[in-house]
Amino acid sequence: MIDNSFLSYVVLALTASILFYAAFADLRDFKIRNELVIIVGLLFFVYAGLAGQWTRIPWNIGLASLVLAVLLLFYSWGHVGGGDVKMLTVAFLWTGIDCAFAFSLLLLVFAMLHLGAAKFGLAKVVRLESEGRMRIPFAPSIAAALMGVFVLGCVIG
Repeated sequence: MIDNSFLSYVVLALTASILFYAAFADLRDFKIRNELVIIVGLLFFVYAGLAGQWTRIPWNIGLASLVLAVLLLFYSWGHVGGGDVKMLTVAFLWTGIDCAFAFSLLLLVFAMLHLGAAKFGLAKVVRLESEGRMRIPFAPSIAAALMGVFVLGCVIG
């Protein structure tokens, strides 16, 4: 019989690979496919089941719902893209309340690194001519921060 802890590591590895693919796709095309976000979200529930942490799921869903509501407001103002809203919501579903701060700090670090790389021409950006703003793919920063949370062991389990 296979140990649940081994299976939970398999789920984390699979999730990380999907996050990596989503980040690469966002870098290439400035798009995050819905299927990828749905799979990452579903893998959270698989992981929670394997870790035996069903009782914490409502708190994670609550945080993700709150984040979604705030991000939809920013989306309506044109400050964040739809793919970023989806990715951040599912990322906060994974982190939950206990790991949200660690995730947010890692996200800040990776976003600043990405912004610095964009300023020096090391990362792909699109300049919106009508507004004079830069459009930078955010999924790589989200994926890196969530994978960092995985590495730190700051997920339910």
